[in-house]
Amino acid sequence: MEVVDLRKSFGAVTVLDGLTLRVARGSVHALLGPNGAGKTTTVRILATLTAPDGGTARVDGHDVVRERRRVRRVISLAGQHAALDDGQTGVENLEMMARLTGLPRAAARRRATALLDRFDLAEAAGRRVATYSGGTRRRLDLAASLVGEPSVIFLDEPTTGLDPRSRQALWEVVGELAAGGVTVLLTTQYLEEADKLADRVAVLHGGRLVAEGTAADLKRRFGAHRLELTMRDDDRFAAAVRQLGDRVAHADGARRELAVPTDGSAPQVRGLLDEVDPDRQGVARFHLRTATLDDVFLTLTGQSTPAGAREVAGV
Repeated sequence: MEVVDLRKSFGAVTVLDGLTLRVARGSVHALLGPNGAGKTTTVRILATLTAPDGGTARVDGHDVVRERRRVRRVISLAGQHAALDDGQTGVENLEMMARLTGLPRAAARRRATALLDRFDLAEAAGRRVATYSGGTRRRLDLAASLVGEPSVIFLDEPTTGLDPRSRQALWEVVGELAAGGVTVLLTTQYLEEADKLADRVAVLHGGRLVAEGTAADLKRRFGAHRLELTMRDDDRFAAAVRQLGDRVAHADGARRELAVPTDGSAPQVRGLLDEVDPDRQGVARFHLRTATLDDVFLTLTGQSTPAGAREVAGV
């Protein structure tokens, strides 16, 4: 999958401003970014639901504008809301979608049964979808998106609103899809999700790609390890703050806590401890906090962690 210089505006608002992105076949690629960064618009263009204003995009080798029909034959999209018929049972939903792809009735029934087993939905198959929990609905929605056996699947914030157990179950399914050769493009507001699932992470900001790489690489390049210290008394806390000066990244006098960036190496950590506590009597506790994708997100976008907020529809 390839996007080159992709551009899109809605009225006077520029949503995508020259986005270039490549996704390897059979990988999980996560799109991160604050509200309005262009994540959902990117997915909609790749899924042929929105036309770009400029640039090119190819999915499985097919141009999303000139070869829309071919693109639609190889993709599937699971959006932020489960696209299911609440009045039908789980198996009826899957059989209906299988029939819409052109499968004969018997083949549609076999496909539905296989998917129900794969997503651990056999017990719920005969119940109306209106009775399903949020996690069960999302599993059924993902099963429905695989009825046509796509080679590329777009997951737009697939675990929003799910409890931790349901989210973990869905993560396992996504991992199985990638292991089976399906290319997964995932947009998410959960940084832990991108960290756990994605082979590569792309950070969007203002409609542009501001960074891309593995989660570990992004943490190394844009995150920061911190040595967090708790001093024994107020005097030693004040002395440590004076000693470190503008290197102090955080200080809490009430708790006598301070933090200073470090590269995480043993020599530098040891050197910092010796600097602020030469007699080894001043530091009550210390902790080395490793860089997270939260740090990367803050560094690249200037915004705090999204905390699960949803992106504005169409942006």
